[in-house]
Amino acid sequence: MPTSVKILHTEPVTHDVRRYRVEKPDGFEFEPGQATEIALDKDGWRDETRPFTFTALPDADTLEFTIKSYHDHDGVTHELWSMQAGDALLLDEAWGTITYKGPGVFIAGGAGVTPFIAILRKLAADGKLNGHTLIASHKTEKDIILREEFEAMEGLDCIWTVTDQDGSPLDRGKIDKGFLQHHVRDFDQQFYVCGPDKMIDDTKSTLKDLGADADGITFEE
Repeated sequence: MPTSVKILHTEPVTHDVRRYRVEKPDGFEFEPGQATEIALDKDGWRDETRPFTFTALPDADTLEFTIKSYHDHDGVTHELWSMQAGDALLLDEAWGTITYKGPGVFIAGGAGVTPFIAILRKLAADGKLNGHTLIASHKTEKDIILREEFEAMEGLDCIWTVTDQDGSPLDRGKIDKGFLQHHVRDFDQQFYVCGPDKMIDDTKSTLKDLGADADGITFEE
């Protein structure tokens, strides 16, 4: 049974991504990387559920979501963009297959980085980020989610690539076989993959071709 929780605070992360801090129900538990189904607690929207990842740490007093809004259609994320402190969301139980299984490489396409936020924040808080790499692809530099925070995490190697910005000093390549061969030295480690469905399928296939163990590739099913 979904629980109604109030939005406590919102703030921009990028031009189309916002952070939403919301009430945390008593006894609510989740693991970093997990998600929940959320609906807007307002007339006409309560049956429109969408999956969103928790981005605060499990021991925080409140819950947090970092959500990209798509304004090309009148959907849930577009409507959510206009909601403010005091408005309510409907929250379900936690679920998800992206949980931390050991040091490795996190590969994200766009907003697919969100399941990795809490995982990397937890590793950073515990001082255990050495040996981890974040590879993230976005359209342009302004689309990069939490770039400053990730780059400030001691021990995390950040590799950014942009696919639609001429003149950027960042890598312009897609995350394909050549890209991974260039940036990843060891394929006998954990890989975490999240993004559009085709990107996930292509990356999984490429990682296996490069020698990664299928059991060592974690992705949202």
